[in-house]
Amino acid sequence: MLLLCLAASIMLGATNYSWGTAWQAMFQYNEAIPEQIIIRTTRVPRALIAAAVGASLAVAGALMQAMTRNPLAAPSVLGINASATFFLVAAALVFSVDGLYPLLSVSFLGASVGAVLVYALGAVGRDGLTPLKIILAGSAITALFSSFTQTLLVLNKQGLNTVLFWLTGSIAGRSPDLLIAVLPFMLAGWIAAVLLAKDMNLLMMGEETAKGMGQRIAFVKIAIGILIIVLAGGSVSVAGPIGFIGIVIPHIARFITGVDNRWVIPYSALLGAILLIIADLAARFVMVPEEIPVGVMTAVVGAPFYIYIARKGIGK
Repeated sequence: MLLLCLAASIMLGATNYSWGTAWQAMFQYNEAIPEQIIIRTTRVPRALIAAAVGASLAVAGALMQAMTRNPLAAPSVLGINASATFFLVAAALVFSVDGLYPLLSVSFLGASVGAVLVYALGAVGRDGLTPLKIILAGSAITALFSSFTQTLLVLNKQGLNTVLFWLTGSIAGRSPDLLIAVLPFMLAGWIAAVLLAKDMNLLMMGEETAKGMGQRIAFVKIAIGILIIVLAGGSVSVAGPIGFIGIVIPHIARFITGVDNRWVIPYSALLGAILLIIADLAARFVMVPEEIPVGVMTAVVGAPFYIYIARKGIGK
């Protein structure tokens, strides 16, 4: 299914290309043919970026839900995407930071700040870090950094076009160099998440049980936190704050595989890639010949699902 979605992303759009044209562009490339140039330089990078970002956001969501034991946890909900976006906007508009790796570092820094603030706010009080408190803390941090971002844009209206895609969530027009820069971090995050899956299963059984079985809880939580920052920060640096994939996909993966994270993590990566590619395809055809940001399409799918999960949790 992922391969079919990748093929559809390459061939379909404002201009449709045949399977033969796409095949020649990939394996019999001729720089003199405009269609092959477009496929090689635009369509293929776009499809691969959608797959990588979708997989990373879904895995980050699965990690957050396992660590917090909260079905609503995701980078977009807990303020990590919003803080990374603010840091990127501030770096570009205020400090004129440019270049792939400097912006990538800024995105990681912003995601780290957001994660630390949410954890610190959620842990305040005698009852410690509860699912409800972490959601409230994430909502507060999201609102805080979103207001900071809006303030910067009000003070610097001329820079709006420079950072517009970081505000709406989009993979259209992204350079292949962005994917090349961030892909090693994403690959490392995916592999590390799979290696930590067994420890996450123990952690989900409760901290006392995990301690009794000899797990180093602090180490596991720190490792998971670092992976979330890497995956979410890398995704925001490429595509901006695309929401709801980290909420929706882990639940679908658990419906298919059960609660064992050794299966949930790889299935989340696969399904996250598929969902974002499909959302990007839909974004091309809703308002032809114009395209809407892919973040809008994921919100259309994810918002009702978020409400359903929230109501289900309250009902329990």
